[in-house]
Amino acid sequence: MRRIILSTESGADIPKDLVEKYQIQVVPMHVIMDGKDYLDGELSVEEVFDYYSRTKKIPSTAATNVQEYHDLFTKIRVDFPDSIIIHIGYTSKASASFQSALIAAEDFEDLFLIDTLNVTGGLGAIVLYAATLLEEDPSIGHVQLIEKIQSVVPKARLAFLPGSLDFLRAGGRVSNLAYIGGALLKIKPCIELKEGKLVSTKKYRGNMSIVAEKLMQDYLNQYDIDRKQLYLIYSIGLDESIKRQIEKSAKETGFENVTWMQAGAMISTHAGPGGFGIAGVEYL
Repeated sequence: MRRIILSTESGADIPKDLVEKYQIQVVPMHVIMDGKDYLDGELSVEEVFDYYSRTKKIPSTAATNVQEYHDLFTKIRVDFPDSIIIHIGYTSKASASFQSALIAAEDFEDLFLIDTLNVTGGLGAIVLYAATLLEEDPSIGHVQLIEKIQSVVPKARLAFLPGSLDFLRAGGRVSNLAYIGGALLKIKPCIELKEGKLVSTKKYRGNMSIVAEKLMQDYLNQYDIDRKQLYLIYSIGLDESIKRQIEKSAKETGFENVTWMQAGAMISTHAGPGGFGIAGVEYL
């Protein structure tokens, strides 16, 4: 059997131990700060937050380019000769990355691309679903695996509460008027993926300790998430007591496994400090 190798972008925020366990090949996206282009992972999240504290500006982000995908796929071919590559990509509706991957892929055989229409933990949930299938059935054929991955794309659900309206305002995603009203009322918008696009779906009012719990209740009421696995996403700054309470609630709701994902510099640029999110896959 030819080996199947999975690849994705850094915007999937997959924990390093799971990247290593499943030998997932990760290509970095970009964070641009003070006119300098950093690969996602070169710049710490703390540096992003410190930059905002000093300047009241947030870095910009950029897609992985065609040459970087070409280099990634070439390296996989060298490291894993005769392998079949399945690239599970960041939503094409919010980044040019997937289009770049498509262009680079034209030079390779036995390379298949899947647009997950998702980001961060939602994308990570799909990649790790595929990795788990490969682990459980190493003899699975690539055609069958691709079909299974494609079947979970519309079932992957992500909901995220940015930790700070300051970052949304700095990035031009909310007006000054909306920012002032939201800050006074302690409103936190819920961001979800709808047809691959990031949209604000609900607004929660109160401290994160209250709204994080409410988000999880609403999320589990709305979506019939497979109780085998739940992913909880956070950006640096989320209080440890909130994390403990949310994890406890998840396990009381029947989840067998709960995995935390820390938002990297690229995602944290949009989420701000202290953000919280949930991702999982609905029952098929």
